[in-house]
Amino acid sequence: GIGQMCSALVHAGLGHVAVHVGQRLSYPDEKILSGTAASLAEGTYESLSVALIENDAPDAVVTHGLPDAVFLREEKVPMTKSEVRAVALSKLQLTENAVCWDVGAGTGSVAIEMALQAKRGWVYAIERKDTALKLLEENRKALSAENLTVVSGLAPEVCEALPAPTHVFIGGSGGNLRGILTLVLEKNPHARIVATAISLESIGELTDCMRAFPFTETEAVSMSVARDRKAGGYHLMMGQNPVSIFTMHSGGDRA
Repeated sequence: GIGQMCSALVHAGLGHVAVHVGQRLSYPDEKILSGTAASLAEGTYESLSVALIENDAPDAVVTHGLPDAVFLREEKVPMTKSEVRAVALSKLQLTENAVCWDVGAGTGSVAIEMALQAKRGWVYAIERKDTALKLLEENRKALSAENLTVVSGLAPEVCEALPAPTHVFIGGSGGNLRGILTLVLEKNPHARIVATAISLESIGELTDCMRAFPFTETEAVSMSVARDRKAGGYHLMMGQNPVSIFTMHSGGDRA
C-alpha cells in the first residue's frame, strides 16, 4: 500500500522525496494528496491508488567498494573490507541480470553490493550463524537490497534448492569448499567463481581445487592493504591481514 511504500522510502533514507498520491482516480470521490514520503507515511489510503514519486537528486555512487562505515557490524561477525571487496567484485564481472550466490555471507557487505549491481538479477546470501543472519537481514533492509534473499543453513546442502548461479562469491566455506564447488558446477558449469582466503590452509585448499576442477581460467592474487591510524600528531600506516583472491571460470556463456 501507499503508506508502506512511503515508510520504505523513509527507511531507505528517501523520506525527503516528493510523493503525489491519486486515490480513486476518475471516480466522483477522487482525491489527490502531495507531500514528502515522510509526511505521508502514517496516512490511510484507498487500495485503489497510484503514486508519482519525484526525486530531485537521484544520482548515486555506482562504483563498487562502499565504505565499511555504511554497514552495521558486530565484532564476532566477519566482513570483507572495502578494498578487498572492490577487487573481488571486479573479478566477478557481474551483469545486471546475474544470479549470485554469496556463500558465508557474514555481515553481507559483498552480497549487498552484488544486489546493487545486479539490478535485474537476484542474490542469495548463504549464512549459518544466527548472529550473522540477524545482522545480514538488518543490513539488507538498511541498504534497500530488495533483490537479496537471506538463506539460513550450511552450504552446499542448503544451496541445492537455489536457482543455478551465474556468479558465486565464497567468503567462507565451513570446510566444505569441494562440495560447494561441485554443486555450483553441477548447476552451471560456466559459473564464474571468486573466493577469498586468509589462512594458509584455505589458500592451499583453493590452490588444490583450481587444479582438481575443470576450470579453463584461473587466477590467484595476493593483496595487502595498509590503513592510516592517527598517533598523536602523526599518521601511521597499519597493515591489515593479507588476503588471497582466487578467480575460477570454465569459459562459455554464464547464463
